[in-house]
Amino acid sequence: MVVMARLSRLERPDLVFEEEDLPYEEEIMRNQFSVKCWLRYIEFKQGAPKPRLNQLYERALKLLPCSYKLWYRYLKARRAQVKHRCVTDPAYEDVNNCHERAFVFMHKMPRLWLDYCQFLMDQGRVTHTRRTFDRALRALPITQHSRIWPLYLRFLRSHPLPETAVRGYRRFLKLSPESAEEYIEYLKSSDRLDEAAQRLATVVNDERFVSKAGKSNYQLWHELCDLISQNPDKVQSLSVDAIIRGGLTRFTDQLGKLWCSLADYYIRSGHFEKARDVYEEAIRTVMTVRDFTQVFDSYAQFEESMIAAKMETASELGREEEDDVDLELRLARFEQLISRRPLLLNSVLLRQNPHHVHEWHKRVALHQGRPREIINTYTEAVQTVDPFKATGKPHTLWVAFAKFYEDNGQLDDARVILEKATKVSFKQVDDLASVWCECGELELRHENYDQALRLLRKATALPARRAEYFDGSEPVQNRVYKSLKVWSMLADLEESLGTFQSTKAVYDRILDLRIATPQIVINYAMFLEEHKYFEESFKAYERGISLFKWPNVSDIWSTYLTKFIARYGGQKLERARDLFEQALDGCPPKYAKTLYLLYAQLEEEWGLARHAMAVYERATRAVEPAQQYDMFNIYIKRAAEIYGVTHTRSIYQKAIEVLSDEHAREMCLRFADMECKLGEIDRARAIYSFCSQICDPRTTGAFWQTWKDFEVRHGNEDTIREMLRIRRSVQATYNTQVNFMASQMLKVSGSATGTVSDLAPGQSGMDDMKLLEQRAEQLAAEAEQDQPSRAQSKILFVRSDASREELAELAQQANPEEIELGEDEDEMDLEPNEVRLEQQSVPAAVFGSLKED
Repeated sequence: MVVMARLSRLERPDLVFEEEDLPYEEEIMRNQFSVKCWLRYIEFKQGAPKPRLNQLYERALKLLPCSYKLWYRYLKARRAQVKHRCVTDPAYEDVNNCHERAFVFMHKMPRLWLDYCQFLMDQGRVTHTRRTFDRALRALPITQHSRIWPLYLRFLRSHPLPETAVRGYRRFLKLSPESAEEYIEYLKSSDRLDEAAQRLATVVNDERFVSKAGKSNYQLWHELCDLISQNPDKVQSLSVDAIIRGGLTRFTDQLGKLWCSLADYYIRSGHFEKARDVYEEAIRTVMTVRDFTQVFDSYAQFEESMIAAKMETASELGREEEDDVDLELRLARFEQLISRRPLLLNSVLLRQNPHHVHEWHKRVALHQGRPREIINTYTEAVQTVDPFKATGKPHTLWVAFAKFYEDNGQLDDARVILEKATKVSFKQVDDLASVWCECGELELRHENYDQALRLLRKATALPARRAEYFDGSEPVQNRVYKSLKVWSMLADLEESLGTFQSTKAVYDRILDLRIATPQIVINYAMFLEEHKYFEESFKAYERGISLFKWPNVSDIWSTYLTKFIARYGGQKLERARDLFEQALDGCPPKYAKTLYLLYAQLEEEWGLARHAMAVYERATRAVEPAQQYDMFNIYIKRAAEIYGVTHTRSIYQKAIEVLSDEHAREMCLRFADMECKLGEIDRARAIYSFCSQICDPRTTGAFWQTWKDFEVRHGNEDTIREMLRIRRSVQATYNTQVNFMASQMLKVSGSATGTVSDLAPGQSGMDDMKLLEQRAEQLAAEAEQDQPSRAQSKILFVRSDASREELAELAQQANPEEIELGEDEDEMDLEPNEVRLEQQSVPAAVFGSLKED
């Protein structure tokens, strides 16, 4: 049951209350100016009819007109009430009036302005909305304009009113100039390209401008170039040529794009000849191959499009004679452009480095068949290239230039070019020497032999001021007299064309200047020998030996000694010995073998055999360790041939002491074999016993098999037993060498580059020593399996449990050559396995204080 009551009927007859409202009304009567009381009341009446709710808001605002909370809630509620109505409904106007009333008190509140403007935008009232935005900007302080402008700009962009938007953006940029890119994008979209270009040019020229989109200054400049070059008819207020050329000076790493933009501007403007001039200027000024490729491709595409357009026009309107001529002209221009590409590319590379000699040669090759251009290119090259900055050999330009004149029959011009080249200040002496050699070769090719000799003598003449060959402070003209290249050619010419005395003087001069090489010394000596001046040739060798040290003097000594022996043989034996001793003094082991062999050959043929043996003995000590084995073999062979095989025993012994284990083992086998052939069985057995200490039974089975065969042929039961005992002791010795065991196990298992862990793959957690022990046990088991069975070998004394019958059978197979020695009767009565033992008392001093009382 709802009880309706009217309070203060005389004052407010329109107020209607319900019974639930009375507490709130009483609270408001007590606190009329309390916003919280009104808000509680309004919150309670949210479900009431809209007119009553609005009436409650109006009552509250009448008492509290400056309350932002009440106005915000009230206006929000009024907008929600008309949200689903048509915009022409009169209720919208009431809501608008309500907003206007609110701004009498709330004109400094940006949130209310934003809501009101958005409400007007939804109504589609453009003018009213624009004016409201303007009122908001005037009413609010400038610090809060940044909240209004985003919505304002969205409103301006939402309607096709470019003039209004432009004016609004201009006002906005005064507040936020960093948002110029947004304005430029709008101008582009609204086809106001002239103002867009102006704004973009302003942004580019402003060094303090920072792009919100993260664009660099070059990207903005490139946008400006694209904009003004692609729209020449719409951009009238800017000088496009000046802008782009300004960019060429600023952005030198992007010249290709900028040149293409400038040419594109003239193409779109219809100035085709001007565009062609721009392309030509570009391909003659760009510095990189990338820029050249961009410009050239654009240029070629432009010419193709011009030809295609001309052909299309001619086909539509009918062909006339003038059109044919114009078309042929365009085709010829295009073909010429394509043919010029290699030359233009070469020009780009030369602009990068004008001192690149190889590129100048390539440029000459591109002018093949055009003599005038070749001469101009060579002339420009020799004038441009700085020898101290050149990449390559600058003298080749002068030589090639002279060769060109020579090939065309202009010999005098070629001589003039080479003469000028000899006066050029080259960086290296070798360059000037090559020029002088070319001068001589030029005269030789035309059979002017005397002139060639005169030129080379002039080149090698002493200058007024002498200088060292590598003295960079002096010009090369003062140092070329020490150039071996020029002297070598002069020596060859003197040998061929000059006299003996002149040639000898040249070689002597080379040696005096100390610029000779071992080959020059040998050539000089051979030249003297050809003319039968043998002692003079030997003096030349001596001078060469004094100039060089080991190992450079090796060839000189070898040739000298060979020639000396061939000349005198044994006539001057003491002199030859002195030469050999002088050569071997300080000779490195690497080169000693040849000299010692030559020395020993001399002694064998012309000297004494004991001297030859002494030389061989010295050689075994002087050569490298890798050559000692071969040297010992030669020594043994020659000693056996001269003195007999018995004289080689001491040599074998020394070789076994000096050589490595592998070579020593081979020497022992050969030594033992020799003793066997001589019938010295005991000597051979001692050699085998000595060699066994360096022979691991697991890796050197061939040695032990050889010893076993030897004992079977020449030994008896005791010697074989001793051999087997030694084998077991040697194997036990090697088993205690862990490192050796590891290496041998790896070698046996076939993993030459493996590690200890490779012995048991998949068991990385096991200890390395444990793996070695396991492998050792495995090898021991394999060795036992490899031993011959008792039935096959009949060697029964290895086992301690051999029966007497087996030993008797073995005794019957004794060596027939064995010498029978007399034995005592007591010893003959002993059994094979019986040993006499004697007991003795231990002295008390052995125990010391440990002896029991």
